[in-house]
Amino acid sequence: MVRQKGKRMRMTIVAVGKVRERYLRDGIAEYLKRLGRFAAVTIVEVAEDPAPETLSAAEQARVKAREGARLLHAVREGPYVIALDLAGAPLSSAAFAAHLQSLAVGGRADVALLIGGSLGLDAAVLARADLRLSLGPLTYPHQLVRLILLEQLYRAMTINARHPYHK
Repeated sequence: MVRQKGKRMRMTIVAVGKVRERYLRDGIAEYLKRLGRFAAVTIVEVAEDPAPETLSAAEQARVKAREGARLLHAVREGPYVIALDLAGAPLSSAAFAAHLQSLAVGGRADVALLIGGSLGLDAAVLARADLRLSLGPLTYPHQLVRLILLEQLYRAMTINARHPYHK
C-alpha cells in the first residue's frame, strides 16, 4: 500500500464533463470501490462547454481556456498535479506505480489528476502540471479515459502492494 509516514494517498480526479453511459459509470464505481483499500480517491466534475465540429480554431482555444480555468479552479493548493495529455510521458504500468510510490515516500501523498474535455487541455493546465502523462498514442473518448485512469491507478496500487492483480 502506498503510504507517506502512515498516511494514505489522497487522489482527486478532476475531469471535464459528466459520464453519461451507464456501463462507464458502473466500471468507475467498481474501480473506486477497489481503490478504497489503498487510497482515498474522489472525482470532481467541472462543466463541459459545447464543442461542435464546426468550431474555428479560435473558438476551440476559447473552449479549452474556459474548461482549463474550471479545472485549475477545482485543484486545491499543494497537490502534485498529473495532467493526462496525448503528448505526455508514456509510462508503463510498473513505471507509473513506481512514480506514485516515490511521490508518497517523498511526502507528496496528495495527487490531482486532470482530464480535459473533447478538445484536450489548455496550455495553462499543462503548464501547471508536475507530470504530463500519456495513456498511449490511441485516442479515447474523454469519458472513457476516466475509467482507464482508475483501472491504471488500481493496477499501480496493487503493484506497489505486491497484489497479484497485475499479472
